[in-house]
Amino acid sequence: MIPISQQILALFTLAIPIASIAWTVTHEEIFREPRDWCAAKSQKCRTLLERKIFYIMTCEYCFSHYVTIAFLLLTRYKLLYPDWRGYLIAGFALVWIANQYMSIYASLRLDIRKDRIEIKHVEKKVEQIEEQMEEGKAA
Repeated sequence: MIPISQQILALFTLAIPIASIAWTVTHEEIFREPRDWCAAKSQKCRTLLERKIFYIMTCEYCFSHYVTIAFLLLTRYKLLYPDWRGYLIAGFALVWIANQYMSIYASLRLDIRKDRIEIKHVEKKVEQIEEQMEEGKAA
């Protein structure tokens, strides 16, 4: 069995690419067309199962579960127990940590966007003041 310190380090490390993939597929421009298509299908399909399958690509939380399953199969990462229970605990822990990372990223992104908007607003005010000062000198 791997020491718990290495398991925890692996938990926080593996959650990074899981969060990155889940965020990119569900939010970034590069996947807009397939995401929009899936969003439309998630509302128009006749069966509940079809609607839920297509909904997966539109929700970072939902999609992170499937990315996590892929990573568990790829890495065989287990947390606390060396058997199937280790996979189960690792799966939910990875999803939780990955979603914490995505929440932090979303918050940072929002702050950056807000700062950019405020900067543009201040720049416009400064330009207006400079124009008024130039007009005052010309008069």
